[in-house]
Amino acid sequence: MRRPVTVALAATLLASTLTTMSAAADLSPADFVDPLIGSAGDGNTYPGATAPFGMLAWSPTSTRGDQTSTGAANGYQYDTTRLRGFALTHVNGAGCNPGAAGDVPILPFAGDVTSSPTADTTDAVYASNFSHADEAATPGRYRLGLQNGVTTDVAATERTAIGTLSYPQGKPASLLFRTSNSLNGSEDAETHIDAANRRVTGSVLTGAFCGRRANGGVNNRKSYYRLYFTAQFDQPVIGTGTWKDATLQPGGTDQTGGEGYATGKDRAGRGSGGYVTFAPGSKVTMRIAISYVSLEGAERNLQAEQPKKSTVDSIVAKTKKAWNTELDRVNVGGGTAGQRITFTTALYHSLQQPNLVSDVDGQYLGMDQRPHRVERGQDAQYSNFSGWDQYRAQVQLLALVEPRVAGNFAQSLYNYAKQNDGVWDRWVHVNGATHVMTGDPSAATIATFYAMGVRNFDYRGAFDSLYKQATVPRPEGLQDGGCPGQCVGQRPNLAQYVISHYAPNDVCHCWGGAAETLEDSVADSAIGHFAELLGRTREAAEMRARGAYWSNVYNPDTGYMQARNVDGSWVTPFDPASDRGFAQGSAAAYTWMVPQDVSGLADAMGGKATAVTRLDGFFHDASGNWQLKGGGPLKYDPTNEPDIHAPWLYNELGRPWKTQETVRQLVYSVYGTGPSGLPGNDDLGTMSAWYVFAALGIYPRTPGSGELLLSSPLFPRAVIRPAGGAPIRITTSGSGKYVQDVRRDGRPQRDWKVDASFLRGGSLDFRLSETPTTWGS
Repeated sequence: MRRPVTVALAATLLASTLTTMSAAADLSPADFVDPLIGSAGDGNTYPGATAPFGMLAWSPTSTRGDQTSTGAANGYQYDTTRLRGFALTHVNGAGCNPGAAGDVPILPFAGDVTSSPTADTTDAVYASNFSHADEAATPGRYRLGLQNGVTTDVAATERTAIGTLSYPQGKPASLLFRTSNSLNGSEDAETHIDAANRRVTGSVLTGAFCGRRANGGVNNRKSYYRLYFTAQFDQPVIGTGTWKDATLQPGGTDQTGGEGYATGKDRAGRGSGGYVTFAPGSKVTMRIAISYVSLEGAERNLQAEQPKKSTVDSIVAKTKKAWNTELDRVNVGGGTAGQRITFTTALYHSLQQPNLVSDVDGQYLGMDQRPHRVERGQDAQYSNFSGWDQYRAQVQLLALVEPRVAGNFAQSLYNYAKQNDGVWDRWVHVNGATHVMTGDPSAATIATFYAMGVRNFDYRGAFDSLYKQATVPRPEGLQDGGCPGQCVGQRPNLAQYVISHYAPNDVCHCWGGAAETLEDSVADSAIGHFAELLGRTREAAEMRARGAYWSNVYNPDTGYMQARNVDGSWVTPFDPASDRGFAQGSAAAYTWMVPQDVSGLADAMGGKATAVTRLDGFFHDASGNWQLKGGGPLKYDPTNEPDIHAPWLYNELGRPWKTQETVRQLVYSVYGTGPSGLPGNDDLGTMSAWYVFAALGIYPRTPGSGELLLSSPLFPRAVIRPAGGAPIRITTSGSGKYVQDVRRDGRPQRDWKVDASFLRGGSLDFRLSETPTTWGS
């Protein structure tokens, strides 16, 4: 078998042979994407085939010998080279293990099916090893040669895939549909085989995002969507069979049965599916489509997105063109090949979401479990909103480069809220309200979209709804279901919060009172900005005042954010390295999470000079050496969201050159090429979006605002071409990582930020220096 060169290896070879990109002018942006970046360690990306914002993603489901787990959050881990199928849906970079989706794993198997695959609880028989030497991943295409002799070559459109499965000569050619075996399990599944018409159809009833997590995950062991699929073949089906639990039915054509949402032995051996066989040595073209609405919807999606004469190559060309359109929205020039690969892949990962959930006819499954059609003026319904993560960087990048998609997404979230009794859930998976994480990220997100110029959604209705959520208590805000990690109250114990001006840790019904206060302060500040832009002066004053509630959990005696009880006392014993009162982070990390009032935070610390000294200690050890990863809970953590904005705080503290050197150090040392090129969970493009902004030398100042903070760009040239908007050009001259001066549209730019008008087009010309300067201070 001819072995394709892996993308990771190709990237290494390219980087080693090119020192600048002038020799690679004939390459398109998609040629610089390595989908394997982030697939090792805790990046939790997946390498499979998908289109921009696609519903379908064809990618491996790996196994480490446990049928009920993958050993990977999203089905694929680079160091696990055994798989039990290729699933049809994935979520990029989610942290729960397993994360979400991974629906309907399909395994090409070179052998006879002689026992129930579900009875193979250790994946000893119905699985295959593979080598990365036989793997190639590019935007929209994924090829893999299995050790069992089958080679696969699959391309994806938004809602469909087409693939060639080449079976070895002299061996039975089987194709297993493990319909019930979603990453988190399933409540029910059904498989139907129509041999005469060379077709397999079915569905799986599932959900359960983060359903195995210890901190409240049992609350999410429930179903909220049914995924339908239709698969068609160009070769005759010569045999069929089904299975349920341990029972195999050779010749069977219909079967049902789910697995439940337990783990290990409590779920192993349960489930259902079916298989078809082809003539030995067959080369089978499979065309497959999915829908969250109906089988008929899947059939319509297939007909619309795959003309009958489609081939893998023709679909690849179409999807690569779509990716090039998106990736060209931020085009960089100069730099090394490795830098171009890292940057373009980060942009690729940033624009994998939000994900389409509506069919080609505009129908989608609502949060009320009913079919709906997109609103007037809405192009499509989108979902997969990792709010706690995305509101800090990914949504800003989306609004910058794809404002119409951002508006469709905003309308989508508002649609879900209307179907969910007015509640905007903080982590929406497909149509499911999962309640994962803390705070009110929808408010920060929608306010940010509006501030950045997004208008193609019902922004007045959305504002009214978000304001009501922030001001009118609801009964679930007093419940502890799902706590701490998935508390059902979107604004936990809101009545007490309004009275206390912070979330009391002992009665907050939330993950942590200090974290909840900081998150809600950011959200309320964003709503205040939103209200101001809408001319709602009363609401603006009210919410902007609540944006300062963060100060009520800053303890001047310890110098850190600290949780408080309802009686006003501080939660003790206190340790800045502890996460007591916080969510996925220490007091030391959360202390900097006041992007809406950096000067106020500095004043609380004793002034800007003191704040700068403390921030220096956050990024360095006692000897002054960089401490940017793995430094423990008292240091900066680039792998998680609460402190990822911290390097940019130096701007407002009067030391812009420290932002410049810190951001550049992170760009050089934490991100890179290869499977380990991401510092941590990509969190639906959040970590990747951080890198895109950092490399451009700009970063969103605070949620609810269109202002951008400035640093030193990595590339000599960059052009941002927003869809439907005027270009933004960024250039640099000179060398070094420090800013000597900046000109905006030809005029001196002396401030360390630009206002939202810059988003409508313009230029920034940086002159760089090898040594720190006083620019912007």
